Amino acid sequence: LGQDVFEYLKNAIIDQTIEPGSRLVESKIADMLGISRTPLREALHKLEREDWIEKIPSGGFQVVTLTKEDIEQTFGIRSVLEAYAARLAAENYKEKDLIPLEKKMKEFQACLSKKDNDKLQKINTEFHDLLYGLSKSPKLIKMINQLRAQISRFRQIILRQDQFAHESNDDHIRMLSLIKARDTDGVEQLVRHHIIKGKNAVLNQLAKEEQDKISA
Repeated sequence: LGQDVFEYLKNAIIDQTIEPGSRLVESKIADMLGISRTPLREALHKLEREDWIEKIPSGGFQVVTLTKEDIEQTFGIRSVLEAYAARLAAENYKEKDLIPLEKKMKEFQACLSKKDNDKLQKINTEFHDLLYGLSKSPKLIKMINQLRAQISRFRQIILRQDQFAHESNDDHIRMLSLIKARDTDGVEQLVRHHIIKGKNAVLNQLAKEEQDKISA
């Protein structure tokens, strides 16, 4: 039960149902979920260990606020790991390996056409997972997956921006083309640039939200 509560709260933080900076009140969460305090505390302590929430001086926990430093570090690490994964994918892929990637890319395009933004993050994550899988490097994939939850939180912010969602689709098309051509340098550079664009999109969105709060 503690693990179920942990996953529920983590996903609520990722999709910002529970917003950054929100205080988590044990009694309210326990009543809402219909559970006792024991599994809830187990979940809260795990969320704290994984840096989703932090203790506050007045007691209890609050959701960790995304700082510019957090964003810079996470995207910096991603740009190195994922660009290298794309390079290995271009070196190691077999023709049949690209079929799932092409299918996933078409799903992303279909969601864009229908303006079905709710599914974009899931499809985008699946596209990138397939791409990294082509690297044939379990150790590298494991390192990327350790950032998975934080990456999901950022993708939620990024893909709400319509312009970036379309740019992301264009980048996916180019990634696949460069992999097919076994252009290792080209796809490595593109993926790194793609991730840096994502970082800038997150920073811009957070700056806008901060400005909106000030204006209000």
